Formats: sequence, structure tokens, C-alpha cells
Amino acid sequence: MIKNSNPHRGRKAALTALVALCTLSTAPLTAQVTERERPAEWAQLVVGARFMDRFLPMPQGTKGEGIWGTDSVQGRYVDNGIELPDISFWGGNILQTTDGKYHLYVCGWPESSPKGHMFWSNSTVYHATCDNPYGPFKVENSVGKGHNPEAFRLADGRVVVYVIDGYYIADSEDSHVWTYGKLQFDARDRRIIEGLSNLTFARRPDGSYLMVCRGGGVWVSRDGLSPYNQLTHERVYPAVEGRFEDPVVWRDSLQYHLIVNDWLGRIAFYQRSKDGLHWVTEQGEAYMPGVARHEDGEVEHWFKYERLKIRQDEQGRAVQANFAVIDTIKWEDLPDDRHSSKNIAIPLNKGLLLEVLGEESITAATKHIELRIRGEKDFNPMTELDFESLRFGSYKEVNFGRGCKPLRTRVEGDDLIVTFKGKGSGITPDEWAPKLIGRTKQGKMVFGYASLPYVDYRPAMLSARRPWYDKEAGAVKVSVENFGLSTSQPVEVAVTIDGKLIGSTTIDALVPYARTTATLPQATLEQGTCEVTATVDGKATLLGKFTLQIL
Repeated sequence: MIKNSNPHRGRKAALTALVALCTLSTAPLTAQVTERERPAEWAQLVVGARFMDRFLPMPQGTKGEGIWGTDSVQGRYVDNGIELPDISFWGGNILQTTDGKYHLYVCGWPESSPKGHMFWSNSTVYHATCDNPYGPFKVENSVGKGHNPEAFRLADGRVVVYVIDGYYIADSEDSHVWTYGKLQFDARDRRIIEGLSNLTFARRPDGSYLMVCRGGGVWVSRDGLSPYNQLTHERVYPAVEGRFEDPVVWRDSLQYHLIVNDWLGRIAFYQRSKDGLHWVTEQGEAYMPGVARHEDGEVEHWFKYERLKIRQDEQGRAVQANFAVIDTIKWEDLPDDRHSSKNIAIPLNKGLLLEVLGEESITAATKHIELRIRGEKDFNPMTELDFESLRFGSYKEVNFGRGCKPLRTRVEGDDLIVTFKGKGSGITPDEWAPKLIGRTKQGKMVFGYASLPYVDYRPAMLSARRPWYDKEAGAVKVSVENFGLSTSQPVEVAVTIDGKLIGSTTIDALVPYARTTATLPQATLEQGTCEVTATVDGKATLLGKFTLQIL
């Protein structure tokens, strides 16, 4: 046990249930809590449906008693993540170097600061290291002033540590010299949603970066430092009530993932995307208070879990979650009191590597589906899986225990090929990553998303700017650019205002990052809501939506 001799920073006790913690609300506490009503269908979700089901017990550590924190976080692992009695930590994510060392970039401020937690705007970004990803991390040096850091590597190996309103850059993870700079943004005639703060970044296969801002706008930069171009006209978050912040985005070998937190409702949502622009939201909570649990069932009942960051494996799968946690409402964390904050680390079920075999598209008429489940160093699908428990298909089916049922198996090297009955898959032409849920023979949950042989996982991504009228040409013109990862097809570009067609024309194929100007002869612009669409094979895609005011 670790004890703290400061009598103002701890009491010994423990709350035994999350429900009890949530109901012990005073007037000040309820100012930061609103209980969100869950959709009725969520009560029917099976284990493995929610992202929250992927949280594993925290690695065994040293429990603390008589330390800072409310009764609900006494007995916590004080050597998990990073924790010091005299510093309040917040945010932070991890990069690993080839020598096996883990580097945590986390911000913090003196616990004795005059404003307590509200001193956060004067944060310092610290560089801390550890020989394992779960801690305890030791502060090595400071990077500079800043809040809510997120570190990422550029294609040339340099390290960027983003902070609100700027970034630091250095040649290596353990550099003692960091240069401060400002990112540049091109809104591309779109409204910037909720300003530009709390940015999160995902590296794309070509070394470019996709960024999501706090407001839920999607942006792309050619290299992570060059200007970020906004592609969205509205937020991509779930269409539900929520005070959203703290998005975290990442990409694995198959798709993009996004989790966003409703800080007032203390519930987070999980989304997936093939291209990073068009998202689906899976049912169930991504996380909520209570996910920090020990192997023996004890729970660290932190009041707030924020600033989620994801550590990934070589396949890009999420293997660890890091949170900023605090034991009480933020403005009740005062100088030299019993409250503070830290960064914690929780392992995640990384999921299986899956691949659908065959070349034909899956439809409702498909009789059989063959699925390759890849063997790994730490996983033997032939000996570990409970074959009868497996269900496969659209997440809309599988998350509720429905979907395709297994018919037979065969072994191919280290892999297991499972043949499923095609009935009930729920797979539509828009599906890009059908889901598997099941159990091991020991009853542990397994899940994964499968690649489909006929899906392009590096699609083109066309985006338009606001159309304008060229008086000399007597035509409406619109600039279209490809922000995707592959060459686009020739498409028909159309401009409408309040649903009325102004004109259309065909543009040639565009390689990634190329642009062209579409000309609509004998067309004029009117005041109203303008939409630019691209149609290929009879399917229209929105390239931009703008409000036109003709003066």
C-alpha cells in the first residue's frame, strides 16, 4: 500500500457500486451531470456489441490508501499511468520507440495552484517514460506550455505534440529541444464548427493526416503540418442530444474509428468509417464511469473520464485506452485539498483479424459466406474459439445476437476458415466491414471486423468549394478536389439551389490531391441553400453545402 502523510489529501473507504456513486449527487455535482436516456433497443445488446465491452481489467499494481481523492478512488492503483501528489495531470497519449520504451506526453499543473483545477489554462506539457505501457511513468523533461496534448509522428520520423492553439515539433521522442509552431487551416468556404480546439489526428496510408476537431468537423493535411482543409459542412457526431468534446480518431488496417464524449451526460459514442468522412454509429456506450476495474472486481469510481487516447498495435488495432480522470467536479478541485487528477491506462480487447473469402458481393441471396480468422502469436483460433457461439454479419444484426450462424470449419495453415450460412447477414451494398461476435471456450468475448474482397479501402474523396459566377464566361463554376487515397472516376457534378437544378457537367478522373474547375454554361446563381453533388453509377454523393447570399 502507498500512503500519503498529508491529512488534507485522503480518507479511507470505498464505494462499492457505480449506481451508488451516480445517485450521491449534491446540487453542485448535478451541474455537471445529466442522466441521458438510452434507446430502448440498447437493453437487447449482447456482450461484444458495445465498445465498452472491450475494456479489460487493469494490470495488477500497488493499491493506495490514505492518499488524495474521494472515498470512491481509495484503493486505486497509484502506479498505473502517471500520478504525483503535487501535480494534477490531464490528457496525454503514448508513442513507442524501437528500443521498446514508451513515451507519454501529458499536461499538468501544480496541485497547489491558486485556482486549483481551473489553473488548467497554464498547463505544462511533460514528457514521461516507462518500460511498459501501463506505468508508472516518470517525468523526464517538459516540452513547453500547452493543454490537451496529442502526439503523433510525421512520415519523416519527426514528432509533433499538438496542444490547443499550436504544436511543438522535435526530431525524436526524447528530444530536449522542441520548436513551437501554429497549424494552418483552410475552411474552404465552410463554417468552422465550434472553433478549432481539442484536435485529434489519424495518419493515413500515404502519410497524410485526417483530423477531427472538437466540433466534429473533418479536415485533411497532406503531411500533418501543411494546411488542414475542411471537408465537412456539419458535425459527423451522432445525431443525438449531447455536449460533445474530446474526440479521438484512429485508423487501423481496415477502417477509421472515432469516439466522442458527451461530457455532461458522461457517456461516449463509438463510430466507424471507411473513408473518415462518412460515419456510422454503433449502438451502446463507448465508455462511461466505471470502466477502470481490477482483476478482483474492485472498481476505481472516478467522477469524470475524459481525454481518451488510444494506443495501437502493428495492425492499428486499439490495444490500450488512456484517460484523464478526476475524483470530483472540476471546480471543486481546489489548491492543497484532497482532490486532484491523473492519467490512467486500461488494456483493451484488440479483436480478431478477419477476411471474407471469394470475389462476389454478399447479398440477401448469398447462401454461404467463408470467413478467414487469422491465427496470431497469442491466439490459436482452432483450439480457443467456441465455434457455436460465433455470429457474423452487419453490426445492426450481430450486436443483437442475430446474424449468420456457423456451418463448418477447416484449417488452413495457422488460420481457421469458418463457413457461415448466408441467411440473416444483414449485409447491404454499403457495408464495408461486417462484424463477428462470439466467445472463447473459456467464455471470454471475441469480436472483429472483416475485410470484403470487393471493397476499396482507399477510396477517392471528392470535395467542392462554394460555386461562383464567372461574368466573362457567362457560366457558374465550381472547384472540385480529390482528398482521397485513390484516383476518382469521371463523375457528373451538379449544382442545385433550394432543390432546383442550376446545371450539371462531367469532370474527368482526379488523382489524389488534384483539383479541377467544373464549368456550368448558361447557368446563374440565386440566393439560397446551394448543394454540389457528384453522381456515378446512379448514386449521388454530397460534395458541399453552402448558403449563398447574392448582394
